Amino acid sequence: MDIPKGTVVSLVSRAGDMHATIDVDVMTACPRCASGKGCGAGIFAAGSGTRQLQVLVDPDLELAEGDVVDLTLAPRNILRAALIVYGLPMLGAIVGAAIAYAYSLGDTGAAFAALMGLATGLLLGRWRLRQTSCLQQFVPTIGRPH
Repeated sequence: MDIPKGTVVSLVSRAGDMHATIDVDVMTACPRCASGKGCGAGIFAAGSGTRQLQVLVDPDLELAEGDVVDLTLAPRNILRAALIVYGLPMLGAIVGAAIAYAYSLGDTGAAFAALMGLATGLLLGRWRLRQTSCLQQFVPTIGRPH
């Protein structure tokens, strides 16, 4: 996987910490998404274009507006995000099918219950990812300026 890059738009000092606003081109952040062969994580994203991220700047980095920087995310956070995006819908589908099996609803009932569980898992994952406390876990850090 390529390392996504962003452009520093602004630098602001808050409470003694330096924060940067980074513009990231959504389609070029992931080459697989840009070629139409992505994993599907952005299927509910509102179109393409540029997104802005607020990132805490390491005091050792010297940055200026206009710098192009690498953005990194801790591997454990990538796993957590994948569990929310893929795990919750899958778990919902499995639980729905298991409930249908327990109540002997037949194949049609099991398929409907699995689809309802899948939809519930998708909605639950989307709700979870919209919470600020969850999103703060997935804020990337600036790797290195170019």
